[in-house]
Amino acid sequence: MITLILISLFLLLHYIIFLIKVSTGIKKASETFSNNPSDEFVSVIIPFRNEEDNILNSLKSISDQNYPKEKYEVIYIDDNSEDNSFNVLKNYSLPENIKILKSPYSDKTRGHKKIALEYAIEKSKGEIIVTTDADCIHSKKWLSTLISCFDSQTAFVSGPVQFISNGRLFDQLQKIEFSSLILVGAGLIGIKKPIICNAANLGFRKSVFNEVGGYDDNKKISSGDDEFLMQKISRKTNYKINFCFDKNAISYTKPNKTINDFYQQRKRWASKGFYYKELSIVIKLIFIFLFYLGIPFQIIMGILFNNIFIVSAFISLTLKFLFEYKIVQKDCAKLWDRSPIKYFILAEIIHIPYIIIAGLSGIFGNYKWKGRKLER
Repeated sequence: MITLILISLFLLLHYIIFLIKVSTGIKKASETFSNNPSDEFVSVIIPFRNEEDNILNSLKSISDQNYPKEKYEVIYIDDNSEDNSFNVLKNYSLPENIKILKSPYSDKTRGHKKIALEYAIEKSKGEIIVTTDADCIHSKKWLSTLISCFDSQTAFVSGPVQFISNGRLFDQLQKIEFSSLILVGAGLIGIKKPIICNAANLGFRKSVFNEVGGYDDNKKISSGDDEFLMQKISRKTNYKINFCFDKNAISYTKPNKTINDFYQQRKRWASKGFYYKELSIVIKLIFIFLFYLGIPFQIIMGILFNNIFIVSAFISLTLKFLFEYKIVQKDCAKLWDRSPIKYFILAEIIHIPYIIIAGLSGIFGNYKWKGRKLER
């Protein structure tokens, strides 16, 4: 019994130290001001699959950027859509700096998006590559703000992404959870331990992408085009990785419509964790997962054997709530509006079972995404 309590305390301490480091990193990232005017040509690459309902909104948003038209191109790359997405774009009167490509057909069970991205990068003209999703919209200052975070020593910039909520409870909960992931990613970049980012808003140098081998070593993995690349640049080069902590750089996207869509998305994200190259990152993620798994385990042990486990579970839950509140509610105000406390409390309640279920499913199961059945 004492051994189990000590393990629980160790996992709690590890998690709290992790959150403190994240909070410190968020502060550093938010105080790092970058405003580097760039004369480098930029290629914005937007992969899409089955996005006929969203793609014209994306086109309008990307066409309205205040970045000089002669300084950037936009490449929409069709990842073998099964709907009318390609024709919707093709039949629209496109600006001269926007073109559409079709990704080479692949009957593989993994890596479709990376194949599409790689093909578009090969056809691009820019030294700086920016990626976003076809269901995203942006402010007019988005591209210029994101690009301002590059200097000659910077190879990768991660940007903020936010869910657009229509007021539904499910949307509000997703918005809080997703905001926390973005902030954790920013914090880890701030302490120079980049682990997570989001392909809906990032940029990198094409020359460095080629230098580290692009997606060559992870093309067989269905997800992770964003995180694997960022981690590899951090691991293999001396270039800087920045987070663009600016509201003008936010990429806005829609939350999942259904619980199953949410589950499949998080399952997809969780599936890549064990493919991280750095053992220290994998161990850290395992300890965090065990912390979450340990809370219901302690409650069960407390009910069946000894009340001391109920006490240790209460301490874990209380400290988890306080430290996560600091990050999600207070630190997030530097980037976007705070969510009502009632939504945060509810999100905290469902956070633990969701992490456990998504984590286990991502490790052991395949998933569906954009009409495809994908292998982990």
